[in-house]
Amino acid sequence: MSEVVASRYAEALFQIGNEKGTLEQLVEESHVLKSVFNENDQIVEFLEHPRVNKDKKSQFLDDVFQSFSDDVLKTLKLLASRHRVTLVPSIIDHFNQMVNDVKEIAEAKVYSVRELSESEKEQLEKSFAKRFNKQAIKLETVVDPSIIGGIKLQIGNTIYDGTISGKLKRIERNMTTAD
Repeated sequence: MSEVVASRYAEALFQIGNEKGTLEQLVEESHVLKSVFNENDQIVEFLEHPRVNKDKKSQFLDDVFQSFSDDVLKTLKLLASRHRVTLVPSIIDHFNQMVNDVKEIAEAKVYSVRELSESEKEQLEKSFAKRFNKQAIKLETVVDPSIIGGIKLQIGNTIYDGTISGKLKRIERNMTTAD
């Protein structure tokens, strides 16, 4: 249920940004906002606390997020007044997905044994953008020594596993099913 509510707020914010031509600004602000809410549990506790009145919450949001656009600030105040501040990270995820869909951009995670160089990232982005018929791919790199070697790429629910550990698991599975 909360995912449905989050997607509705995200859609409203997307429509506002699209009508006003401020989608890029809202995307930038959303990244900052998500990290603030993910890293500071006290903000959510304060904004959800029943003994803190609406005026104090509104003033707090004005003070803390004064550099943000009016649309984001109004959305935060609305969420605070409706006791739905816990949905902020989910709303931002839905919002960013909508923006990426419009721009034909996909987000992906790439797992490797070591940090990838910029040229390696660019090469992966180009090849997978073609494969998925997207304008671009945004890669998030994750260093995972357990994969032994190679890379694993996850785009949405699709996983491309070119790791040594993945190949070893497939060989093991084939050997056990052959018996």
